Amino acid sequence: MKLVGYKLDGRQLIGVCVSNQIASLDDIDVFYASIPKYLDAARDIIENEVHGVTDAIDQTAGATRSSNIMSTKTNISDITYVPPVPTTSRILCLGLNYLKHAEEQGDELPSTPTIFARYRSTLTGHLTEVPIPSDDDRFDWEGELAVIIGKPLKNATPEEAEAAILGYTCFNDLSARGYQWATSQWTLGKNADRSGPIGPVVVTPGELGDPYKLNIETRVNGITMQSGNTSDMVFRAPETISHISRIMTLLPGDVLSTGTPDGVGFTRRPPIYLKDGDNVEVEIEGIGILSNYIVTGNGHR
Repeated sequence: MKLVGYKLDGRQLIGVCVSNQIASLDDIDVFYASIPKYLDAARDIIENEVHGVTDAIDQTAGATRSSNIMSTKTNISDITYVPPVPTTSRILCLGLNYLKHAEEQGDELPSTPTIFARYRSTLTGHLTEVPIPSDDDRFDWEGELAVIIGKPLKNATPEEAEAAILGYTCFNDLSARGYQWATSQWTLGKNADRSGPIGPVVVTPGELGDPYKLNIETRVNGITMQSGNTSDMVFRAPETISHISRIMTLLPGDVLSTGTPDGVGFTRRPPIYLKDGDNVEVEIEGIGILSNYIVTGNGHR
């Protein structure tokens, strides 16, 4: 199934895709507190749609038979996308996790996962605008596959970690290189306002198939800048999640972004950076296209 975070009547909701509509499940934070219940409801909604059952859930609003969860359908074209993760989410990112990306930077492959953190406040949704950070003209793209955790994990095996994955989505780890390189610590350069677009959908493992055979592409104004495959990863998600769970407890809604392939802007000769009005797209096979516009400051196009 495909899950979507969106805004409706002032609420931040998560819903399931059915045809060209989103059937709401509940507020995003509430969903992540009771994931199994809401996934059961989503399966009911999808099954009823497939079999043409209209009395199990009303065409505009109603309750699924098995869960009593009230659901409202909204056309996909009418929604405003928001990050499909809770306000408590921690965003953990893998650095240098693609072979060719490490090569293009002249770095040795890490022997253990290189983890850095983003704050939840940096996330933004599909089709939103992203401001260029003040005093930094080296704003760069990094298209990535992100994994969303669906169960609490502590000292998990890789097998337990894989079983705890709720789904996969696109992520753009937009990076302010000037701030990132000013010191040995990456925190500021990786946490500019709204610099973490995520979405447009979360695809559950059963629908996506093998997540390590997916084409991943980043385009700027329609020109392909990154073109790779998730098979090039150094560390896969289950072993990385297991590694992280040895030191910190992971919770439903936490995010692991699995690194970027080669083709980032700063490695080009001459370097290419994002500017006002640019459109950036991250496309991952089986998930879709995450699209955002770059703007100057907090202004609008």
